[in-house]
Amino acid sequence: MLLRLSTLFLRTLREDPADAEVASHKLLIRAGYIRRAAPGIYTWLPLGLRVLAKVEQVVREEMDAAGAQEVHFPALLPREPYEATGRWTEYGPNLFRLKDRREVDYLLAPTHEEMFTLLVKDLYSSYKELPLALYQIQTKYRDEARPRAGLIRGREFIMKDAYSFDLDDEGLEASYQRQRAAYQRIFDRLGLEYVIVAATSGAMGGSRSEEFLTPTAIGEDTFVRSPGGYAANVEAVTTVAPPALDFADAPAAHVEDTPDTPTIESLVAVANAAHPRPDRAWTAADTLKNVVLALVHPTGERELLVVGLPGDREVDLKRLEANVSPAEVETAVEADFAAHPELVKGYIGPGVLGPNLDGTAVGDEGRTAVRYLLDPRVVTGTRWITGADQPGRHVFDLVAGRDFTADGTVEAAEVRAGDEAPDGSGPLELARGIEIGHIFALGRKYAQALGLTVLDQNGKSQVVTMGSYGIGVTRVLASLAEANHDAKGLAWPAKVAPAQVHVVATGKDPAVFEAAEALAGTLDARGIEVLYDDRPKVSPGVKFADAELLGVPLVVVVGRGLADGLVEVRPRVVTADGPQSEQVPVDQAADRVAELVDGLLA
Repeated sequence: MLLRLSTLFLRTLREDPADAEVASHKLLIRAGYIRRAAPGIYTWLPLGLRVLAKVEQVVREEMDAAGAQEVHFPALLPREPYEATGRWTEYGPNLFRLKDRREVDYLLAPTHEEMFTLLVKDLYSSYKELPLALYQIQTKYRDEARPRAGLIRGREFIMKDAYSFDLDDEGLEASYQRQRAAYQRIFDRLGLEYVIVAATSGAMGGSRSEEFLTPTAIGEDTFVRSPGGYAANVEAVTTVAPPALDFADAPAAHVEDTPDTPTIESLVAVANAAHPRPDRAWTAADTLKNVVLALVHPTGERELLVVGLPGDREVDLKRLEANVSPAEVETAVEADFAAHPELVKGYIGPGVLGPNLDGTAVGDEGRTAVRYLLDPRVVTGTRWITGADQPGRHVFDLVAGRDFTADGTVEAAEVRAGDEAPDGSGPLELARGIEIGHIFALGRKYAQALGLTVLDQNGKSQVVTMGSYGIGVTRVLASLAEANHDAKGLAWPAKVAPAQVHVVATGKDPAVFEAAEALAGTLDARGIEVLYDDRPKVSPGVKFADAELLGVPLVVVVGRGLADGLVEVRPRVVTADGPQSEQVPVDQAADRVAELVDGLLA
């Protein structure tokens, strides 16, 4: 059906919305694809829905080709299944909870593992019915504390979630690889650059997960790559720990006055000035920094945690949060220190932290019961300058394993460019990206909790093993906008554009509008999707600006050249080896445009 701008429900904007930070957010609103309804919640307008439907269609085709069958669950769900898996609590404040008129608890689904599991439990009971893969494209809800970047982090969003059901781990691996390959085909077809990285499973659980990230400077996720092919989200990177050191000849620890040294920089300066070492200067890497943080558990309980790490590193809160999930991490506040006066701000050391060296429980000898976790680099035999738990004093030559120990280790330190890859494949480089897909080998967590079993070949009951596979459909659309725009507007790939051709009639001559109408109608009759700017009293400048903003891949201008029997064809997406525009005889225009469209869709 021919889309006419004179009647299309569309209003373009010349100014960026005040709350928009990234290009996709600005341009999708300015071009009339979406409209803000509330923070992190958007209304979809006609052009936006057309793009969304095309993205969804690619997803459906590849899911179907991979053997998955489509279903559709409600978004409003009962509490009980999520209570059974623990996620009613684990999701904490991110879950939208509500009650009906009878005071019965419900939630707006953030994801549907429980419902898929129960559906299969209800209908299947034999190994002969497996393997099985189901999927849906459905609206999800998460009460994001800080929705940002338009569709990239919203409170309501559209996701494709698929689930595989197998009798054993071998079957799960086959299903996982099948879905992984389908994701590659989806993103290849959409023309979206992606990197597959190892990831943590978080609250989802499972033995293995990978993320599909599209690289972009505005991405919320940081990932690493090595020359040898290692790739991981920074949250999943494991530290290459040095070997333990012999400390037989290490000097005894000694406390020194280090006045006015609450920071690592000030400590290093005083250490070099007042307590120089004979072989080289002290550096931040010689110091052990102890950072006090608060874990907020889904129950609301607040637990203090101290992380010890080399002073030249900072704590990466996202990395730490991934390792203490489902708790959320906050910096400690004054009330936390007031409740633990043994923690002297700026001068905290292992003297009051960690278990006793003999393995006995912490007593009342002035030490704290606050949990103490160390960076993996703090291995036995390493020597440190660290706080002496007294204002203005630090302890030197404190040896790990001899003078202090901890409750364990944790991956919480920032990952830096040049760090060694865990698999030995070379130094890491850092990049940023948007998560567009995530796949999980869930295993038996949900099936066990909800009683999903089948009878095996021997008539014995077996717990089914599952995989979970998600694509953020609205995130994909936003990522496509991020990757395909310039200073003037959007520039959609033809496979997802709201139309393939934008016919623009310029000027006031009735003959121009008659020719444009005829051309638009011919193209439409040939199955080409056409957006026709037939507005009679709009200037050419405004029409051209709208065409550039809307981003349809081919723009056909019918205007002054018509007097010479010509129309102008302007590719919105300019290829390196193709002309930026061409003059085409009006009687050949339909054939030439159809040829160009075929090329763009190939």
